[in-house]
Amino acid sequence: MTSHAIWMRIFGEQDVWEGLSPREYDVLYTLAKNARSATTTGPMRLNDLSRSVLLSQPALSRMVERLVTRGLVSRCADPADARASHLSLTPQGEALQRSVGKSHGTAVAQAMSGALSDDEIATLEALHLKLITHAQEEK
Repeated sequence: MTSHAIWMRIFGEQDVWEGLSPREYDVLYTLAKNARSATTTGPMRLNDLSRSVLLSQPALSRMVERLVTRGLVSRCADPADARASHLSLTPQGEALQRSVGKSHGTAVAQAMSGALSDDEIATLEALHLKLITHAQEEK
């Protein structure tokens, strides 16, 4: 079993999700992050969202539909492409993402600080940023 799988199982079992699955939270988090980004403008298209979450396109489409039905995500037609939709958080979705995110972030910070020293956390962060930069350059 990998470290990622172990930690995801531990985090998934924590009582922080407020009725969401961790994957649903990932979708809400990605939409929130996109809305706050200085390099994006407005809602996300489904194909852009699929690049940021670990779900297949069909599974993501079904999940987004469930989140729309629950009133957490809004979908509107893309004025430039009738085949596409724009996705964004509703006020209810934004509030839930922030609430879960605060609890989940605290749980992650506690787990990491319990397992790693400050120097190890700094090294992990540097390696993480290096991997992201390299992956973006490969595109």
